[in-house]
Formats: sequence, structure tokens, C-alpha cells
Amino acid sequence: MAESDKRKASDLFIECLEQEGVEYIFGVPGEENLDFLDSLSRSKQIKLILTRHEQGAGFMAATYGRHTGKAGVCLSTLGPGATNFVTAAAYATLGGMPMLMITGQKPIKKSKQGRFQILDVVSMMQPITKYAHQVASSDNIPSRVREAFRIAEEEKPGATHIELPEDIADEHTDSRPVPRSIVRRPTADVKSIAQAVEALQTAKRPILVIGAGANRKMTSKMLGEFVEKTGIPFLTTQLGKGVIDERHPKFLGCAALSSGDFVHRAIDDADCILNIGHDVIEKPPFFMQNDGTRSDRVVIHVSTKTAEVDPVYFPHVEVIGDIANAMWQIKEAVTPSSKWNFDAMLRYRAAEVEHTARLAADERFPIFPPHAVQQIREALPDDAIVCLDNGIYKLWFARGYCAMKPNTVLLDNALATMGAGLPSAMASAMVYPGRKVLAVCGDGGFMMNSQELETAVRLGLNLTVLILNDNAYGMIRWKQANMGFSDFGLSYGNPDFVQYARSYGANGYRVESAAHLKELLAHCRDTPGVHLIDCPVDYSENDRILNVEIKEMSQAL
Repeated sequence: MAESDKRKASDLFIECLEQEGVEYIFGVPGEENLDFLDSLSRSKQIKLILTRHEQGAGFMAATYGRHTGKAGVCLSTLGPGATNFVTAAAYATLGGMPMLMITGQKPIKKSKQGRFQILDVVSMMQPITKYAHQVASSDNIPSRVREAFRIAEEEKPGATHIELPEDIADEHTDSRPVPRSIVRRPTADVKSIAQAVEALQTAKRPILVIGAGANRKMTSKMLGEFVEKTGIPFLTTQLGKGVIDERHPKFLGCAALSSGDFVHRAIDDADCILNIGHDVIEKPPFFMQNDGTRSDRVVIHVSTKTAEVDPVYFPHVEVIGDIANAMWQIKEAVTPSSKWNFDAMLRYRAAEVEHTARLAADERFPIFPPHAVQQIREALPDDAIVCLDNGIYKLWFARGYCAMKPNTVLLDNALATMGAGLPSAMASAMVYPGRKVLAVCGDGGFMMNSQELETAVRLGLNLTVLILNDNAYGMIRWKQANMGFSDFGLSYGNPDFVQYARSYGANGYRVESAAHLKELLAHCRDTPGVHLIDCPVDYSENDRILNVEIKEMSQAL
């Protein structure tokens, strides 16, 4: 091929991304990305989303992947730009969100600035990604991009990384993009299905536990049909919320706390646990014991991957393959049994609902967290997306917010990082522009990426940010008190959030009463644009309720 027929490597890279169906690249470019940026400027398919910090770009790319199942893409320069991706990489990898990070680098064939800004970024990324690679030849770009997307998107999804040095980006090559292949996930072995069905048929009190892996693929329909046919009650982990509509009469709750909640009493009553999409990165919803005390209880592991065995999880039956297909096979083969009895489990759920309703009715000011959860649920439509940052309020939402559809409650029970709430809401608003989106952030978590308010305004997004304001790192302060330590080192001051929002061109409001919160939620829901609500919150009873009252009431039942 004549030299004139060759294309620039950065142009080829963009063509490869287009071949993968990329819509957005989130990021903060640097001088080492300028060839790539120039090529991107001519793409008719891919839009650059310029953010104010690389971490926000990474969180947005990961959330795009979480919603779509396709790897979100983010871009940074070398050195400090790349190091700012680290938290987002861990967020995506632990949380099962497909994402590709592209970082720049100084020329690798001929140095022009010595070691200025140079880190071994690939080695840095390897422990927190599924794949990290430096492109050393432009001819290899198509295969490396295809490989990065394949690995990011296959189970368990996660982050991948490609480093594109600026001299490689400026090369010319006759390589062409590699087409995507059509892949069907393998189906579960027939014998394992038969073993699972036999265990269910011989049980007296089976239960369904829905975990993180069930919320990544379209398992909702099959799991719903399974519950409808069998009548077997179900519960979720934090990352399994919404897979089945939680208004269902057989819903037993969310395992938000580690132990001692009403839902844990229901699990204790079960003699057969059908555990769907279990992921060890979540706090276990139940603990198996290898001391003979519960030899009567059978645990069935249904997932795309075999179980990672540890001292508290060693399932008796494993059904490995596409989860939706596996549940269809089990559903078709199982026959509801007259021996099954779920009365005790459902009593625990009824008691929890009654207890939560009493808490939610408390209209004190500053706002009581369970009341805020109720007001938000009542204000939002069924398909609204609530994106939680990380804080003590996450437990209240996991327990009390009724999720009606998959991926409508985005919380992070994997890395559990602060700072992701706002970027996650922004990506949600981009993927689903017709749906209502609410970010719920603590004041500490919000300030970690609050500068992205400007990005949201610039993009013309429609979303609301609710800041639960207690002028402290509330979850750690709660743990501090719970452990008997004195109150020290966790309180701070905040800016005037209303004026802060307005300085970026957003709308700012401050809650003055419980009735005012309800009014503001409705106004922001019905008014286009970016809104911020500063909501003073009362966390004074967290310890009494979460650590004492709930556990005492559930044990009394």
C-alpha cells in the first residue's frame, strides 16, 4: 500500500472506537492527547464530554457502562491525569461496570523531555483493571482496542486501560478496525439444573436472594416469572435492588445492614437459598457455617461464574451460565410444592414495613433520613433514577426506598467511594434524557466532585442534586460513636450551597421544613435544568435505630 493510502494512527484509533459503537468520550485532554483530540474532532459519531476533573469523567464512563452494558470511554493525559483515574478504575472493576480508560504518554521511541511527568501508568493500572496495555505500534491498535472492549464487557465487567504514546498516535498505518463478533453466553449444564430443582422441591422454606450479578443483564423478566410461578419470596443485596419490582407481595426487603435486620431473620428461617448473581465484593447477605449447626440448609449458587469460596460461602450446588436462561430452565422444571411454607418470612417483612412506616412519618426538622427517603419515593415516577453517593444515608435508602425497575437505584456497595453521586447522575441523565434523575449526596461527598455542576449546566442536563447536610463525615462519625470513641476530627464547615449552585448557573434551594422538602422535590422534578437542594439532616438517632432498635425488634419476633 502506498504511503499516501495509509492513515494516521490516531484517526485509526477513533475509527476503532466508532466500530465499537462509542457515543461519548468523557475526559480532560492534555498535550499528549492532541493528535487523538484532533482526530476525535472529525468524528461524526463520538462526542467529547469535557469534564472538570478526570475522576468525574471516570465515574461518568463507568455509569454509562453500568446502564448500557457497553464499555464507557474516558480520556486523560499522562502523569497526574492518569493517576486521577485510579479511583474510578477501582469503582468500575469492583462494581462490575465496563469501562475503557485511554491515557496519553510521552514519546516512547525518542524522549524529548527526559522523565518529566512520566509514571509507569500501565503497571499502576494492572491491579485495579482487567486489562492494561501500552500501544507500542500503530499496527496493533485495532486488535488492542477490540481486546480492551471484549474484556471490559465480558463477565464480570470492569475497567480496562490503553496507553497511547504521542509518537505512536502520530504514526501512519494501513491497519483497519477489527469487527465485533457475535457472542452468546453459555447455558447452564442440564445436570446442575436438575440438582437445583431437586433441592427446591425437597425444601420446606426456600428463599431467593438477588445479588449484583443479576442486575447487570436482563434477568428481571425471568426472575419475575420464576417468583410468579413458584411463589417463593425474594430479597436483594444493595446491588440487586430493583431487579424485581419491590412492590411485589413476596418481596422480603434489602440486606442493607450486615446482620440483625428483619430480612436476616427471614434468611435464617430458610432451609434452601437460591443465590442469584452473588458477588464477593458485597457484604454477604447471609453467612454459611461449616460447624454442622445448619447442615439442613442447602445453598444453590446461580451465576455466570463459579463461586469464590471463602469461610462463610461454600455453596452445595452451582448452576453456571447465562443467569436468565438458567432461571428459565429452573422455572420450567420446578413444580410449586404444598410443603412450602413462607408464613414466618412474610411476618418478618410485615414487621419491617410497619417499623419503616413509623420512622418515615416523622416530620421533624432538620429532616429525619427515613422521612426524606419516603418523600423522594413519593415524588418520583417508577422509572426515575436515584444515584447515591456514599454515606450513612445509603443504608436508609437501601432499606426503605422501593425500587420498581432494574438500575433505578445506583449505589456503590463495592468500592463504596465518595464523590461518585453527581457524575453518576450526569451520565444517567445523558443515557436516559427522558427520565427523572436525582443525585443524593452527603455534603462531604458532594464537595469532592462538585465542580462538575458546571459540566452538567454546560451540557444542558436535567437533574436534581439533593445534599443531605450535617457538616460532617456522617457515616464515620456514626461508627466513631458506635465504637465508644469521643467525637473528634470529622466535622467541618460548608459553603452556602444555594449560592454555590447559582454561581455555576444551576438553581439553588434550601429546605426549611419537611413540607418544604416535598414542595421542592416536586418543583425540581417538573422544572427542566440543573437543580441543587440543600437539605439539613438529623442523624442523631442513627445509632439507636440501626444498631439497637431494629435488631431488638427483629429478635423479638
